[in-house]
Amino acid sequence: MRPAVVVTGISGNLGRTLAKLLHKHERIIGIDRRPFVGRPKDIEMHQLDLRKRKAEEVFRKNDIRAVIHMGIMHDPRMSEEEHHSFNVVGTTRLLEYCARYRVPKVVVLSSANVYGPSPDNSNFLTEDAPLMAASRFSGVRDLIEVDMLAHGFFWRHPHIQTVILRPVHIVGPTIKNAPSTYLRLRHPWIMAGFDPMVQLIHVEDAARAMMEAALRPEPRGVYNVVGPGEVPLSSIHRELGHAAIPVPHPVARPLLGLLFKYRLANFPPPELDHIQFLCNVDGSRWLQDVDWKPRYSMRETIRSVVGD
Repeated sequence: MRPAVVVTGISGNLGRTLAKLLHKHERIIGIDRRPFVGRPKDIEMHQLDLRKRKAEEVFRKNDIRAVIHMGIMHDPRMSEEEHHSFNVVGTTRLLEYCARYRVPKVVVLSSANVYGPSPDNSNFLTEDAPLMAASRFSGVRDLIEVDMLAHGFFWRHPHIQTVILRPVHIVGPTIKNAPSTYLRLRHPWIMAGFDPMVQLIHVEDAARAMMEAALRPEPRGVYNVVGPGEVPLSSIHRELGHAAIPVPHPVARPLLGLLFKYRLANFPPPELDHIQFLCNVDGSRWLQDVDWKPRYSMRETIRSVVGD
């Protein structure tokens, strides 16, 4: 059979979007604990946990030309221990398999959120900027550790083409992450006196970026992946017809903490930093190395949150 591309986390909304684009060109093997709803028949699916020994069988029995790792859990209500075990131990095992079975190309999906929104941020952060998100939001610690594991793997295995992608906020009609959920609120909170510039990327553009990273030989190392630009948060709310509620930031955090504790809100208080401070990244290296251009305009990207 043809060499395969292994995709972890394939059953999530982003994973399914990637799979439906990629299977037209490549033989795909999916790994996920969850079932793949609507799986194309030509995709080989393994419903298992990366931490289990059975995951190694996928690598032992197949000729694998690339791995795209998206199998990262993001659940603010899950215990830190389970998060750490699934994300960090799972990634460690996966990278061990890639080295042991000489996989030529490894793509790890990180996030621009690893830099962390902060009042001290410069306008556009490059790939060399420190990963400071955990200093204000411990929930991002695992994502930073996964990013650093991939970075260490890059240096230890120079014969393997390793790519770490840090996309800006991914949004789309099927995406259920914090940015998309926030932008679907009819009366979202905004921090009184703050209107940060925000960067978004459409889910299909994010999937295309992973395809480019996996299938082309040129990309290596760390890349910030940007969408069609940046726009003030207030402009996004106007485009979506929202009646935003200004909340003084000293009141917002304790109030959101109570709402989150009693399951009246889906966002932990540290998420408020994203609607108060800057966390914009410089994607010029990615643009130059792969001649990247997103297909979706800013208006289309914003409107995709509500399915338009």
